[in-house]
This record gives sequence, structure tokens and C-alpha cells, in this order.
Amino acid sequence: MRIAIGVEYDGSTFAGWQSQAHGNTVQDVLERALSQVAAAPIRIFCAGRTDAGVHALSQVAHFDVQADRPLSAWVRGVNAHLPPAVAVRWAVAVADAFHARFSATSRRYRYLLLNRAVRPALLSGKVGWFHLPLDAATMAAGAQHLLGEHDFTAFRAAECQAKSPVKHLHRATVTRRDDLVVLEFQANAFLHHMVRNLVGALVYIGKGSRPPEWMGELLAGRDRACAAPTFDAAGLYFVGADYDARWGLPQGDVGVQVPDIADCQP
Repeated sequence: MRIAIGVEYDGSTFAGWQSQAHGNTVQDVLERALSQVAAAPIRIFCAGRTDAGVHALSQVAHFDVQADRPLSAWVRGVNAHLPPAVAVRWAVAVADAFHARFSATSRRYRYLLLNRAVRPALLSGKVGWFHLPLDAATMAAGAQHLLGEHDFTAFRAAECQAKSPVKHLHRATVTRRDDLVVLEFQANAFLHHMVRNLVGALVYIGKGSRPPEWMGELLAGRDRACAAPTFDAAGLYFVGADYDARWGLPQGDVGVQVPDIADCQP
């Protein structure tokens, strides 16, 4: 039987998603918990691997299992074996043809950027931070140059293993609520560090160092050295992946709320 699960996690204390020898990754702790419930080794595959410090609202993963268990066992049972920073939110049985990565039609990321003079304390590790004033409207104008299919080499990490730098960005928005700047991105797929590199460039625009048109120039130049530094991982959230309705998976944010800076102020 093939099971798909939705997973929420705080990436602050993990070395990313992908399994490593030291065992301190989200994949590692999930596989150990799933194996406990299945009473057999379990290997899982996800929709989008996240780096160290990156969080997820609804990471989608799948695994194959021989053991006959109720779906509730893959939620409450697995959660009983997971550390507090990771939780399975839902589980559904899917067809054998389903694959968490290859069946996804798009992926969504959100970046939370605290924009005030003083660094965060309560939200440390949950938001990025920039101390100088940022113009969210100018950043939003810059983000519009990213829409459509482009070669995103200028926003690609040197160690990126993707076969092609060409991706189709469906959504790129920047909005502001009090001290919180929220950046939303949706694409068919993302390159390694792509969102954090986009955020870094948009911050340059927001602080007035570059005009909005600079984003288009970076795309055309295809030179990572000409772009801004990679921004902090702390404020990055993998919101979720989108799938055709025929797979029967929950869609959207499923009611999850990310930290809101307004709720943390007097």
C-alpha cells in the first residue's frame, strides 16, 4: 500500500530535510517514527527538500508499506514517536502511480521578513530580519519581472543539482502588515536557494539600492555573482505542493497559520 502524508515542521533544529549520516534531519526522524508503527523499515519521498533552518506548513511525502494499519496510525501513532518540532497532519491512501515529487504540479513558498530596527527575540528562527526601512510596493514591482518562464541561473546556488535552471514562476507577491513583510512564491519547481536568493535581491530593491527593473536585468544576465547575497533561512516556509484532484489529497494551507508579528506585539 502507498500512503501519502502531510507534515508540518519547525526546521530550526534540523539539518534540513534530506537524510544524513548523523540522523538529525526531518526525513531521518520521520522514517524512524514510521518504521516504529510499521514494525519494518520505511523509506519516504517528499515533494520538496528543504535546507537547514527552513520550515514547512504542509510538506507532502509518500511511502510504501506492507503492514495493514488504519490511517489514524500514520497520524497519531507516528506523532507519538516524533519530536515536538515535527507532526504528521494527515494521511491518505493513494494509487501506486502517485509520487510526492513527480506528481506535484507546483510548489509554494512563503518568506516572513521582520522589518524593524531591532532584531526579533520571540520570533527568532521563525522570521528573517532586516533593520533598514523597506518599501514593499517597490519590492512587489520588482517581483513582477520574475513571472513566467525564465532561466533563473542568477538565483541558483553553486551546488544546485537541478538539470535545468529554467523554471516557470506562477506567483510572486510582496505585501506588508505592520512590521512584517510577506513574500509569496509559486512555481512548477524551484532551484537550490532560489527563494532565498530572490528575497535577497528584493531586499536590495526595497531599501532603494536598486530599481525594480534590476530583477529583469539579473534574469537576463544569468550571473549569480551579480545578484544579492543569499538571505537567511529562518523566515522561509514550504507552504505546500499542488496536485491534480484525482489523487485525493488535501489542497491548500488546510487552515494552518504562520506566525503573525501583530499577534506578538502589545
